[in-house]
Amino acid sequence: MASKAKVAVIAVGGNSLISDSKHESIPDQSHAAEITAQHIADIVASGWRVVVTHGSGPQIGFILRRSELALDEVSPVPMDYAAADLQGAIGYMFQRALYNEFHKRHIEKRAIAVVTQVLVDRDDPAFRNPNKPIGSYMDEATAQRRARELGWTVMEDAGRGWRRVVPSPRPKSILDLKPMRDLLRAGYTVIGCGGGGIPVIEDDAGELSGLEAVIDKDYASSLLASELGADIFVISTGVEKVAINFGRPGEKWLERLTTSEARNFDEQGHFAEGSMAPKVRAIIDYVDHTGATGLITNPPNIGRGLSGATGTQIVPA
Repeated sequence: MASKAKVAVIAVGGNSLISDSKHESIPDQSHAAEITAQHIADIVASGWRVVVTHGSGPQIGFILRRSELALDEVSPVPMDYAAADLQGAIGYMFQRALYNEFHKRHIEKRAIAVVTQVLVDRDDPAFRNPNKPIGSYMDEATAQRRARELGWTVMEDAGRGWRRVVPSPRPKSILDLKPMRDLLRAGYTVIGCGGGGIPVIEDDAGELSGLEAVIDKDYASSLLASELGADIFVISTGVEKVAINFGRPGEKWLERLTTSEARNFDEQGHFAEGSMAPKVRAIIDYVDHTGATGLITNPPNIGRGLSGATGTQIVPA
Protein backbone atom coordinates (compact mmCIF):
# COMPACT_ATOMS: atom_id res chain seq x y z
CA MET A 1 0.00 0.00 0.00
CA ALA A 2 1.18 3.49 -0.76
CA SER A 3 2.88 5.24 2.13
CA LYS A 4 0.23 8.02 2.05
CA ALA A 5 -2.52 5.59 3.06
CA LYS A 6 -4.24 6.60 6.26
CA VAL A 7 -3.87 4.51 9.42
CA ALA A 8 -6.77 3.54 11.67
CA VAL A 9 -6.37 1.82 15.04
CA ILE A 10 -9.59 -0.05 15.82
CA ALA A 11 -10.18 -1.36 19.35
CA VAL A 12 -12.63 -4.27 19.50
CA GLY A 13 -14.05 -5.28 22.88
CA GLY A 14 -13.59 -8.81 24.22
CA ASN A 15 -17.32 -8.88 24.94
CA SER A 16 -18.01 -8.36 21.23
CA LEU A 17 -16.90 -11.95 20.64
CA ILE A 18 -19.56 -13.25 23.04
CA SER A 19 -23.10 -12.35 21.99
CA ASP A 20 -24.74 -13.88 25.07
CA SER A 21 -24.28 -16.55 27.76
CA LYS A 22 -25.40 -19.28 25.35
CA HIS A 23 -22.66 -18.46 22.84
CA GLU A 24 -19.44 -18.50 24.86
CA SER A 25 -17.72 -21.44 23.18
CA ILE A 26 -14.58 -20.99 21.14
CA PRO A 27 -16.41 -21.79 17.87
CA ASP A 28 -19.04 -19.18 18.80
CA GLN A 29 -16.33 -16.59 19.46
CA SER A 30 -14.59 -17.49 16.22
CA HIS A 31 -17.87 -16.94 14.34
CA ALA A 32 -18.20 -13.51 15.98
CA ALA A 33 -14.64 -12.68 14.89
CA GLU A 34 -15.61 -13.59 11.33
CA ILE A 35 -18.43 -11.05 11.41
CA THR A 36 -16.10 -8.35 12.75
CA ALA A 37 -13.55 -9.29 10.06
CA GLN A 38 -16.11 -8.43 7.40
CA HIS A 39 -16.32 -4.86 8.69
CA ILE A 40 -12.54 -4.58 8.97
CA ALA A 41 -12.12 -5.90 5.42
CA ASP A 42 -14.49 -3.19 4.20
CA ILE A 43 -12.17 -0.59 5.69
CA VAL A 44 -9.03 -2.18 4.28
CA ALA A 45 -10.69 -2.41 0.84
CA SER A 46 -11.44 1.32 0.98
CA GLY A 47 -7.71 2.08 1.31
CA TRP A 48 -7.00 2.29 5.03
CA ARG A 49 -4.11 0.62 6.79
CA VAL A 50 -5.55 -0.97 9.91
CA VAL A 51 -4.34 -2.07 13.32
CA VAL A 52 -6.85 -4.14 15.28
CA THR A 53 -6.66 -4.32 19.06
CA HIS A 54 -9.01 -6.40 21.16
CA GLY A 55 -10.18 -6.96 24.70
CA SER A 56 -10.04 -10.28 26.52
CA GLY A 57 -11.89 -9.66 29.78
CA PRO A 58 -14.32 -12.59 29.56
CA GLN A 59 -11.74 -14.86 27.98
CA ILE A 60 -9.08 -14.30 30.65
CA GLY A 61 -11.77 -15.11 33.18
CA PHE A 62 -12.35 -18.41 31.41
CA ILE A 63 -8.67 -19.37 31.28
CA LEU A 64 -8.17 -18.49 34.94
CA ARG A 65 -11.27 -20.48 35.88
CA ARG A 66 -9.86 -23.51 34.08
CA SER A 67 -6.64 -22.97 36.01
CA GLU A 68 -8.56 -22.81 39.31
CA LEU A 69 -10.40 -26.06 38.56
CA ALA A 70 -7.09 -27.79 37.80
CA LEU A 71 -5.18 -26.55 40.86
CA ASP A 72 -4.99 -30.06 42.31
CA GLU A 73 -3.43 -31.36 39.09
CA VAL A 74 -1.19 -28.64 37.65
CA SER A 75 0.41 -25.36 38.70
CA PRO A 76 -1.73 -22.22 38.26
CA VAL A 77 -1.29 -20.12 35.12
CA PRO A 78 0.43 -16.77 35.86
CA MET A 79 -1.53 -13.84 34.50
CA ASP A 80 1.13 -12.64 32.08
CA TYR A 81 1.21 -16.11 30.50
CA ALA A 82 -2.59 -16.20 30.40
CA ALA A 83 -2.52 -12.85 28.59
CA ALA A 84 0.01 -14.19 26.11
CA ASP A 85 -2.12 -17.31 25.54
CA LEU A 86 -5.14 -15.18 24.76
CA GLN A 87 -3.25 -12.81 22.49
CA GLY A 88 -2.27 -15.83 20.45
CA ALA A 89 -5.69 -17.49 20.50
CA ILE A 90 -7.83 -14.43 19.79
CA GLY A 91 -5.19 -13.08 17.41
CA TYR A 92 -5.45 -16.37 15.53
CA MET A 93 -9.24 -16.02 15.35
CA PHE A 94 -8.92 -12.60 13.71
CA GLN A 95 -5.92 -13.57 11.59
CA ARG A 96 -7.72 -16.55 10.08
CA ALA A 97 -11.01 -14.68 9.70
CA LEU A 98 -9.28 -11.83 7.87
CA TYR A 99 -7.31 -14.22 5.68
CA ASN A 100 -10.56 -15.86 4.57
CA GLU A 101 -12.33 -12.53 4.10
CA PHE A 102 -9.48 -11.08 2.02
CA HIS A 103 -9.40 -14.32 -0.01
CA LYS A 104 -13.13 -14.12 -0.79
CA ARG A 105 -12.77 -10.53 -1.96
CA HIS A 106 -9.54 -11.11 -3.92
CA ILE A 107 -7.77 -8.53 -1.75
CA GLU A 108 -4.01 -9.03 -1.83
CA LYS A 109 -3.51 -8.47 1.87
CA ARG A 110 -2.54 -10.52 4.90
CA ALA A 111 -3.15 -10.10 8.62
CA ILE A 112 -0.61 -10.89 11.31
CA ALA A 113 -0.99 -11.08 15.09
CA VAL A 114 1.78 -9.72 17.33
CA VAL A 115 2.13 -10.85 20.94
CA THR A 116 2.60 -7.43 22.53
CA GLN A 117 4.39 -6.44 25.73
CA VAL A 118 3.38 -3.14 27.33
CA LEU A 119 5.64 -1.37 29.80
CA VAL A 120 4.11 -0.04 33.02
CA ASP A 121 5.64 1.94 35.88
CA ARG A 122 6.72 -0.33 38.72
CA ASP A 123 5.72 2.49 41.10
CA ASP A 124 2.25 2.89 39.61
CA PRO A 125 -0.22 3.55 42.48
CA ALA A 126 -2.43 0.75 41.14
CA PHE A 127 -0.04 -1.78 42.69
CA ARG A 128 -0.94 -0.43 46.13
CA ASN A 129 -4.66 -0.70 45.44
CA PRO A 130 -5.59 -3.77 43.37
CA ASN A 131 -9.21 -3.27 42.28
CA LYS A 132 -9.70 -4.95 38.90
CA PRO A 133 -11.91 -8.05 39.32
CA ILE A 134 -10.87 -11.10 37.32
CA GLY A 135 -11.86 -14.75 37.20
CA SER A 136 -14.92 -16.40 38.65
CA TYR A 137 -17.19 -15.53 41.56
CA MET A 138 -16.59 -17.41 44.80
CA ASP A 139 -18.14 -17.64 48.23
CA GLU A 140 -16.24 -15.86 50.97
CA ALA A 141 -14.72 -19.00 52.47
CA THR A 142 -13.30 -20.13 49.12
CA ALA A 143 -12.00 -16.64 48.37
CA GLN A 144 -10.22 -16.36 51.71
CA ARG A 145 -8.69 -19.82 51.26
CA ARG A 146 -7.39 -18.86 47.81
CA ALA A 147 -5.95 -15.69 49.32
CA ARG A 148 -4.07 -17.70 51.96
CA GLU A 149 -2.88 -20.46 49.63
CA LEU A 150 -2.09 -18.45 46.50
CA GLY A 151 -1.41 -14.96 47.81
CA TRP A 152 -4.39 -13.47 46.01
CA THR A 153 -6.09 -10.22 46.94
CA VAL A 154 -9.84 -10.86 47.07
CA MET A 155 -12.82 -8.55 47.38
CA GLU A 156 -16.60 -8.74 47.57
CA ASP A 157 -18.02 -7.60 44.23
CA ALA A 158 -21.25 -5.59 44.43
CA GLY A 159 -23.23 -8.26 46.27
CA ARG A 160 -22.62 -10.86 43.58
CA GLY A 161 -19.91 -12.81 45.36
CA TRP A 162 -16.19 -12.64 46.00
CA ARG A 163 -13.58 -12.33 43.28
CA ARG A 164 -9.87 -12.01 42.90
CA VAL A 165 -8.70 -8.47 42.20
CA VAL A 166 -5.42 -7.40 40.59
CA PRO A 167 -3.74 -4.07 39.82
CA SER A 168 -4.59 -2.24 36.61
CA PRO A 169 -1.62 0.09 35.97
CA ARG A 170 -1.64 2.65 33.17
CA PRO A 171 0.46 1.79 30.10
CA LYS A 172 3.65 3.76 29.53
CA SER A 173 5.09 2.36 26.30
CA ILE A 174 4.27 -0.24 23.65
CA LEU A 175 7.49 -2.24 23.59
CA ASP A 176 6.73 -4.00 20.30
CA LEU A 177 5.81 -0.80 18.48
CA LYS A 178 8.62 -0.97 15.90
CA PRO A 179 7.79 -4.41 14.45
CA MET A 180 4.11 -3.46 14.42
CA ARG A 181 4.92 -0.26 12.54
CA ASP A 182 7.18 -2.14 10.11
CA LEU A 183 4.46 -4.73 9.41
CA LEU A 184 1.89 -1.99 8.91
CA ARG A 185 4.13 -0.17 6.43
CA ALA A 186 4.70 -3.45 4.60
CA GLY A 187 0.96 -3.67 3.98
CA TYR A 188 -0.14 -6.09 6.69
CA THR A 189 -3.26 -5.65 8.76
CA VAL A 190 -1.81 -5.89 12.27
CA ILE A 191 -3.51 -7.41 15.31
CA GLY A 192 -1.83 -6.34 18.54
CA CYS A 193 -2.13 -5.12 22.13
CA GLY A 194 -4.64 -7.89 22.80
CA GLY A 195 -6.30 -7.54 26.19
CA GLY A 196 -4.36 -4.32 26.75
CA GLY A 197 -1.05 -6.08 26.16
CA ILE A 198 1.07 -8.13 28.54
CA PRO A 199 2.03 -5.86 31.47
CA VAL A 200 5.77 -5.85 32.15
CA ILE A 201 8.13 -3.78 34.28
CA GLU A 202 11.79 -2.96 33.67
CA ASP A 203 14.42 -3.41 36.37
CA ASP A 204 17.51 -1.26 36.86
CA ALA A 205 19.45 -3.48 34.45
CA GLY A 206 16.84 -2.98 31.72
CA GLU A 207 15.43 -6.52 31.96
CA LEU A 208 11.70 -7.22 31.84
CA SER A 209 9.44 -9.13 34.22
CA GLY A 210 5.79 -10.02 33.69
CA LEU A 211 3.16 -9.10 36.25
CA GLU A 212 0.01 -10.38 37.90
CA ALA A 213 -1.95 -7.41 36.55
CA VAL A 214 -4.10 -6.29 33.65
CA ILE A 215 -3.98 -3.17 31.50
CA ASP A 216 -7.16 -1.51 30.30
CA LYS A 217 -7.54 -2.33 26.61
CA ASP A 218 -8.82 1.11 25.67
CA TYR A 219 -5.95 2.98 27.35
CA ALA A 220 -3.36 0.66 25.75
CA SER A 221 -5.03 1.08 22.35
CA SER A 222 -5.06 4.85 22.78
CA LEU A 223 -1.33 4.83 23.55
CA LEU A 224 -0.65 2.59 20.55
CA ALA A 225 -2.64 4.88 18.26
CA SER A 226 -0.74 7.90 19.59
CA GLU A 227 2.69 6.26 19.26
CA LEU A 228 1.89 5.10 15.73
CA GLY A 229 0.66 8.55 14.76
CA ALA A 230 -2.59 7.01 13.56
CA ASP A 231 -4.97 9.25 11.63
CA ILE A 232 -7.94 8.05 13.65
CA PHE A 233 -8.54 5.94 16.76
CA VAL A 234 -11.78 3.96 16.78
CA ILE A 235 -13.31 2.23 19.78
CA SER A 236 -15.87 -0.34 18.70
CA THR A 237 -18.58 -0.92 21.28
CA GLY A 238 -22.19 -2.03 21.64
CA VAL A 239 -23.87 1.24 20.62
CA GLU A 240 -23.78 3.32 17.46
CA LYS A 241 -23.21 6.57 19.34
CA VAL A 242 -22.37 7.85 22.81
CA ALA A 243 -25.27 9.21 24.85
CA ILE A 244 -25.76 11.48 27.82
CA ASN A 245 -28.53 10.55 30.27
CA PHE A 246 -28.25 7.06 28.84
CA GLY A 247 -31.36 5.02 29.69
CA ARG A 248 -32.89 7.97 31.57
CA PRO A 249 -35.24 10.85 30.76
CA GLY A 250 -33.46 13.34 28.55
CA GLU A 251 -31.36 10.69 26.80
CA LYS A 252 -29.49 12.31 23.92
CA TRP A 253 -27.24 10.66 21.35
CA LEU A 254 -24.14 12.65 20.49
CA GLU A 255 -22.65 12.98 17.03
CA ARG A 256 -19.70 15.28 17.70
CA LEU A 257 -17.92 16.38 20.87
CA THR A 258 -14.87 18.45 21.59
CA THR A 259 -12.52 17.06 24.20
CA SER A 260 -13.63 19.85 26.57
CA GLU A 261 -17.29 18.88 26.16
CA ALA A 262 -16.45 15.20 26.63
CA ARG A 263 -14.53 15.96 29.83
CA ASN A 264 -17.40 18.01 31.19
CA PHE A 265 -19.92 15.24 30.52
CA ASP A 266 -17.56 12.72 32.13
CA GLU A 267 -17.15 14.89 35.24
CA GLN A 268 -20.96 15.16 35.46
CA GLY A 269 -21.18 11.37 35.63
CA HIS A 270 -22.84 10.73 32.28
CA PHE A 271 -20.48 7.86 31.39
CA ALA A 272 -20.52 4.69 33.46
CA GLU A 273 -17.30 3.45 35.07
CA GLY A 274 -16.19 0.13 33.61
CA SER A 275 -18.24 0.84 30.49
CA MET A 276 -18.31 4.09 28.48
CA ALA A 277 -16.16 6.23 30.82
CA PRO A 278 -12.78 4.56 30.06
CA LYS A 279 -13.59 4.60 26.35
CA VAL A 280 -14.26 8.33 26.34
CA ARG A 281 -11.17 9.02 28.47
CA ALA A 282 -8.98 6.90 26.18
CA ILE A 283 -10.23 8.80 23.14
CA ILE A 284 -9.58 12.12 24.90
CA ASP A 285 -5.99 11.04 25.66
CA TYR A 286 -5.43 10.16 22.00
CA VAL A 287 -6.93 13.41 20.69
CA ASP A 288 -4.92 15.47 23.18
CA HIS A 289 -1.67 13.79 22.12
CA THR A 290 -2.22 13.83 18.36
CA GLY A 291 -4.72 16.54 17.51
CA ALA A 292 -6.51 13.93 15.39
CA THR A 293 -10.07 12.61 15.65
CA GLY A 294 -11.40 9.78 17.78
CA LEU A 295 -14.52 7.76 17.00
CA ILE A 296 -16.82 5.59 19.12
CA THR A 297 -19.37 3.42 17.33
CA ASN A 298 -20.49 -0.19 16.91
CA PRO A 299 -18.89 -2.72 14.52
CA PRO A 300 -21.41 -2.50 11.63
CA ASN A 301 -20.97 1.27 11.48
CA ILE A 302 -17.17 1.59 11.63
CA GLY A 303 -16.90 2.18 7.88
CA ARG A 304 -19.62 4.83 7.89
CA GLY A 305 -18.11 6.33 11.01
CA LEU A 306 -14.73 6.75 9.32
CA SER A 307 -16.45 8.83 6.65
CA GLY A 308 -18.19 10.93 9.32
CA ALA A 309 -21.66 9.58 8.56
CA THR A 310 -22.36 8.17 12.03
CA GLY A 311 -20.85 7.37 15.40
CA THR A 312 -19.62 9.90 17.94
CA GLN A 313 -16.65 11.93 16.73
CA ILE A 314 -14.43 13.42 19.44
CA VAL A 315 -12.26 16.26 18.17
CA PRO A 316 -9.74 18.73 19.67
CA ALA A 317 -11.26 21.47 21.82
